Amino acid sequence: MSKTPKHILVIRLSAMGDVAMSVPVINTFVTTHPEVKITILTRAFFAPFFSNISNVTVFVPDLDKKHKGFIGIWKLSKELLKLNIDAVADLHDVLRSNILIQLLRLKGIPFKQIDKGRAGKKALTSVKNKVFKQLKTTHERYADVFRNLGFDLNLQEGKSLSKEQLPSVILSYIGETEKNIIGIAPFAAHSGKMYPLDKMKMVISELSIDVNNIILLFGGGKSEKEALEKIAVKHSNVLNVAGKFSFKQELALVSNLKVMLSMDSGNGHLAAMYGVPVVTIWGVTHPYAGFVPYNQAKENQILPNLKNYPLIPTSIYGNKYPEGYLSCFDTISSNKIIAEIKTYLKTN
Repeated sequence: MSKTPKHILVIRLSAMGDVAMSVPVINTFVTTHPEVKITILTRAFFAPFFSNISNVTVFVPDLDKKHKGFIGIWKLSKELLKLNIDAVADLHDVLRSNILIQLLRLKGIPFKQIDKGRAGKKALTSVKNKVFKQLKTTHERYADVFRNLGFDLNLQEGKSLSKEQLPSVILSYIGETEKNIIGIAPFAAHSGKMYPLDKMKMVISELSIDVNNIILLFGGGKSEKEALEKIAVKHSNVLNVAGKFSFKQELALVSNLKVMLSMDSGNGHLAAMYGVPVVTIWGVTHPYAGFVPYNQAKENQILPNLKNYPLIPTSIYGNKYPEGYLSCFDTISSNKIIAEIKTYLKTN
């Protein structure tokens, strides 16, 4: 590349966890390189992730109408060129982003793309000839794209987002904020990643015994909200926050947590954006695939007994597993989870 870019278009359209994982990388980048402007191409729902990062703006495409299909992507490329971007960092590498970067390349805009490490992930999840080793993290894969554009970027010097002030609507709902605010996000997209709800109820019940704790339950969708409400009503210091606030308000709430308990799923990455300790429960997926929340201690990753379930990880997304492998969660005791969470709570 003949010169160092001054205005980079960053592409990461979905999913929530993947977009959230880009936040500490981009925040670290703009802190290290304040002379560079960043425009994020992402969905409107994710715009609050970047609202407090300096020198970063969000461009929201209309993927359902105006920018749909090849003609729509061509129109999108024309609009992006008007922003005077001079390089593209594609953190997504899907058909839509590939078409877009090629259209921009025709106008002389250089690009670099993420290496998703598909071969390594296939070997890691293979039944036969499994190669069980730590793969590069998604955060480092994102950082490599910026490095390949010619920038130094050290994630060991990473910068998390700052804690946000809680709006009055949240304060009136949760009450005493000087207590230990514990977030619990018990759901995942696939059953292979979700600690059984009956076992999670035991965790919640035990933590609720301490009156110094306030436990907030996170989720989305009608069925999840209903399930969380049934749990919350049984405890005076357990609150269901799913669907209670705007997404931006919910992020402010997440930023004020003492600790977050999450599956291998998006909520853990939301908390990690703010430097909140995240305790993650892993089932048929595994941290070696590279999706551990940003800058979290190894002790925070609670795994099943791999000697009993040697094929773990059976998939990257938790959607594929041999018969009987869902019982791997039986090897994770609620006491172990509770003990790890308590290491982050203040003593009284």
